[in-house]
Amino acid sequence: MAPHTSRRSGHSRRAQYGLFTGYVLAAIGAAVGAALLAISLWRPSTFNGLRGTASEAVTPVGRASAATRAGSQDLFDTISGYLAAGSQNAALKREVEIARIRLKEAEAVRGENARLKALLGFREGAVKPVAIARLIGSTASSTRRFAYLGAGSNQGVAVGMPVRSPRGVVGRILEVAPDSSRVLLLADSESVIPVRRSRDEIVAFAEGRGDGRLRIRLINLGINPLKKGDVFVTSGAGGYYRPGIAVAILQEVTEDGGVAAVISDPAATDFVAVEPIWQQRALEAAATPVAETVGEAEGA
Repeated sequence: MAPHTSRRSGHSRRAQYGLFTGYVLAAIGAAVGAALLAISLWRPSTFNGLRGTASEAVTPVGRASAATRAGSQDLFDTISGYLAAGSQNAALKREVEIARIRLKEAEAVRGENARLKALLGFREGAVKPVAIARLIGSTASSTRRFAYLGAGSNQGVAVGMPVRSPRGVVGRILEVAPDSSRVLLLADSESVIPVRRSRDEIVAFAEGRGDGRLRIRLINLGINPLKKGDVFVTSGAGGYYRPGIAVAILQEVTEDGGVAAVISDPAATDFVAVEPIWQQRALEAAATPVAETVGEAEGA
């Protein structure tokens, strides 16, 4: 027995009429469509009025659709911009921080150049050494640190004159003989020299520890600003040493300063220069009693 399908109308007359009506309507629609197509090809302007009316009818709908599309696009742009604003702000902050760091570095370099120019000026204006002689020996096993120099009073050397090498300060003349002299080294426990940090105006005293190193004792107590690797130079205070001569480099940081190594190690020094006392008059003034006038004894 053949299966029953839904397309078959069977013996229902009503269904047969419905099917026939559908065929007729389809034929009429096809005929009308063909006629309209033929008319549009033969006379294209025939339906201009109908097309204009239809266009006018759908124009408000098109405008509303365009406005909605533009609004949604602006909304998406706003949302995406808001979401991206956070990362952009973070990137801008990083750029600003880097720019500030670069600015501080440039300021540090500018200050360092100014100080180097000042040191160069001191060197250009340096006085002629009193004597240049060989450092013939030094003590290295006791708390007292001395060196011996192959020049004395016959060469113009006098007590208190600073002794330096090309690297920096070695010490100062302690005793003088006709052709030799003894030098009080920076590392001696009785040696104290005023210094300052090379890159700013932080002042301190460099005191000998007797073990080959120096104790850096800050004058202004408070937060210790020193760091390992800081270089200290003479400050000029005291009148013995010209300012700007290298003295020590910091190795350890302590509560009140630090511990530093002598830059001009006498054990590695061959020839040294004996220079005149930088401020002889200032030393005389410091040694003159308050009740007397400086130079009074000489004039009497």
